[in-house]
Amino acid sequence: MTTPMGPSFAAVPATLPPDAAAAQSRPLLEVSDLRMYFPILRGILVSRHVGDVKAVDGVSLTIKRGETVGLVGESGCGKSTVGRTILRLYQPTGGRIVIDGLDITTAHGAQLRSVRRRMQMIFQDPYASLNPRMTAAGIVSEPMEIHNSGDARARRERVRELLATVGLDPDYGDRFPHEFSGGQRQRIGVARALALHPDLIVADEPISALDVSIQAQIINLLENLQEEFGLTYLFIAHDLSVVRHISDRIAVMYLGRLVEVTTAHDLYDRPLHPYTVALLSAVPIPDPVIENRRQRIILTGDVPSPSNPPSGCHFHTRCWLRTRLGDPERCAVEAPVLRDLATGHAVACHFAESVDGSPEQTLQVKGEVASRAPSRASGAAASEPAAAAPIVPPSGPQGPASARPPRN
Repeated sequence: MTTPMGPSFAAVPATLPPDAAAAQSRPLLEVSDLRMYFPILRGILVSRHVGDVKAVDGVSLTIKRGETVGLVGESGCGKSTVGRTILRLYQPTGGRIVIDGLDITTAHGAQLRSVRRRMQMIFQDPYASLNPRMTAAGIVSEPMEIHNSGDARARRERVRELLATVGLDPDYGDRFPHEFSGGQRQRIGVARALALHPDLIVADEPISALDVSIQAQIINLLENLQEEFGLTYLFIAHDLSVVRHISDRIAVMYLGRLVEVTTAHDLYDRPLHPYTVALLSAVPIPDPVIENRRQRIILTGDVPSPSNPPSGCHFHTRCWLRTRLGDPERCAVEAPVLRDLATGHAVACHFAESVDGSPEQTLQVKGEVASRAPSRASGAAASEPAAAAPIVPPSGPQGPASARPPRN
């Protein structure tokens, strides 16, 4: 990967000053206990604070340089709010946001303005996110004008270069958004995000509004740009097959909290949270023999309101594992912490050991017969994480076909 220090960085690490070497080794983004609550107000003349919508409730996440982390979950779980809060489009209620060693949690004014050059966003709707009264060239050059980057001539040349980089004819710069297709509009959004040479890009479901054929083009474009410019992505989506294709690691979110974080390979090969297992059971496998052996896990009940989430584990009101274990009280009174069950595989579930090797994990997710009994046969509370057993790759297809093998 080409780092900000240039392609020769890896060959001569001894020549780097200590501060530069430390900067390269630390994560680009560190989020600790991030909370974003939206107040609920009542009253006409006098507003009263009667509660909060807990959109993000204690999220901790790190992203390394050049890494792509996928953030998945149901609609309304807080994925987009996480991305917008990280970029400080929202003022967080609590927690810390650190970009390359700089704490921007409470930054404002000139300090926040300067760091925003290094982090940009690709929005979900490729039409609503573009000003219909501005040309494509005006949209792409606007960030450079706001941050006083170059003179007018340099900006024009930069716009033509960016349009060509994202696969558009540079002469299309004088066209308006309504004159482009959906995929072309999203490419304009990508070009705008690249205008200031950012380090971090938050892609908020950038392909959900596009046709399948166009989705593949945008995904390939993002991957090529990452390799060319050394970008770091937080890729927010609900399409698990797309997230598997593009992500190095995947974080699963439910009702404002992270419930599982691991590599893309481990998540699809060995999910350890009941919610993740249910999500993967809905992903079709392109093999009719295996698909016929699987059974969709239907979660009962509705998604709880983020303004009044359940106590303890937020997922316990819909959890199939808790029902099997006899509804242990611990799930309803104690919130599980995100703990490591294997190297780089963290899960927030009191009884995650009971998921490992269960029929739901092996048969309904992969279409295989369970090769071993669950780690915990009883409903007793798991006081200590069990050692992870070796992962044996299945002989048949594991998930949706993709243009290349999943990234590890």
